[in-house]
Amino acid sequence: MFNSIEESPLYQIANPRSIVFFGASNSISAMGTNLLMSLQAAGFEGAIYPVHLKEKKVLDLKAYRSVLDLPEVPDLAVIVLPTKIVNQTLEECGRKGIRKVAIVSGGFREVGGSGVALEEELKEIAGRYGIRVLGPNCLGVANLHHKLNTTFIPYEGDPGFIGLASQSGSFVTQLFDYLSKLGLGFSTAFSVGNEVDIDLIDSMEYLAACPNTKVIALYIEGIKRGRPFMETARLIVPHKPIVALYVGGSETGRRAGFSHTGALAGPDDLYSGMFRQSGVIRAQSVTELFDFCWVLGELPRPKGPRVVIQTHSGGPGAAAADSCGRAGLELPDLSDDTVEKLAPFVPHTGSVNNPVDLTFSKNPNDFFSSIPQILIKEKMADMLLIYFFTPSQVVKRALMQMGLSEEEIMNQAMKFTDHQCSSIARLLETDDKPIIGYTFRSLEEPSISELINRGIPVFPGPERAARAMAALVKYAKYVPPKA
Repeated sequence: MFNSIEESPLYQIANPRSIVFFGASNSISAMGTNLLMSLQAAGFEGAIYPVHLKEKKVLDLKAYRSVLDLPEVPDLAVIVLPTKIVNQTLEECGRKGIRKVAIVSGGFREVGGSGVALEEELKEIAGRYGIRVLGPNCLGVANLHHKLNTTFIPYEGDPGFIGLASQSGSFVTQLFDYLSKLGLGFSTAFSVGNEVDIDLIDSMEYLAACPNTKVIALYIEGIKRGRPFMETARLIVPHKPIVALYVGGSETGRRAGFSHTGALAGPDDLYSGMFRQSGVIRAQSVTELFDFCWVLGELPRPKGPRVVIQTHSGGPGAAAADSCGRAGLELPDLSDDTVEKLAPFVPHTGSVNNPVDLTFSKNPNDFFSSIPQILIKEKMADMLLIYFFTPSQVVKRALMQMGLSEEEIMNQAMKFTDHQCSSIARLLETDDKPIIGYTFRSLEEPSISELINRGIPVFPGPERAARAMAALVKYAKYVPPKA
């Protein structure tokens, strides 16, 4: 670990002031051109120097015949060239004084044969000049806080708080849209490829020091340095959660990972043990990886596994109770004090057991304000799980019966949604307990999307919500209590 993030070999790679680009042209079908277009689309504010033997301009940028002709020494070189000339290009970068390089080109160790020797030669050149290499066979880095994206796909959405280190490049780019729809985004995402030099551990150290990163996500096909991985994770976890998806545990996964990046996978149980001993939360799917990152980055740590469920329908409440039980969570009985406070808000058709089932409430705002305010204070509960069901059509129908115009209906519906969501979000500020939602409606419903925008994770169904809450409980065991 290092004292300052600037000491990391990844700092200039993630925060370059200038970039030289090899492999971009004016052909929009070329891989290098697409990566350069992604960089431009991100609004990168530093100097960009395309190198091309024939073109005088590349995508309206002045092009240079050789890296040696550049007017300055760029902070970062991005190489997207045929495999056979990558090492020669790296040598020229070294002679120019460039010390940080991302090599997107493939055809090295992952293909076997002569590719293994080429990668060894690449490593020797980098070592001779003191060059730190990301890749080869990667897609570089995305850091939208710095308006940087060297990957194939333009970044969608806003910068976020999830730091990612991935042994798959397309895994990074193909999740831009997925995260954006959840109101999430990457702080910085590294595609490490074959890890000829910079690896998952270097990336973890950088992300641990990164002020924009709240939680670290890892996509793993195989770990080369097992003991340093565990030692580094143990240092990071008490201060910042790490969630890992390991895909090399099965025979089919092992074969796919080796042909992808040449990663040497190990038995599934071995990796589970490594993660458990180092405090890394293991996810079993891509969905779980980011579900866990979502709640770990947004919510406070629970003091235990006890959950109170709030619903206005028996079926969703029962489904949530079952999901919580399967996830190892507990549903405590409510205290007499809480039951007494709930009495004015629960009709005779409802239930003040746990789940708290209202069936119906005359004042819809009670479901978002008075009732959760009571439940969050329950001393026997560590977390609150709420079933959200407020179809926009029902709200608009009620407003239509009042004889309002279309414009007035829209304005009132927005105010109604804003009031409800504000009431729930305020509880996160006043009480140190996680609040998670679930629904069977679309996450794009106005009330649901607004809750998400205000920092309340809402999942499509109770199963994902319960597993995410269990991840919160698991991580809380690794965090020292507040003084």
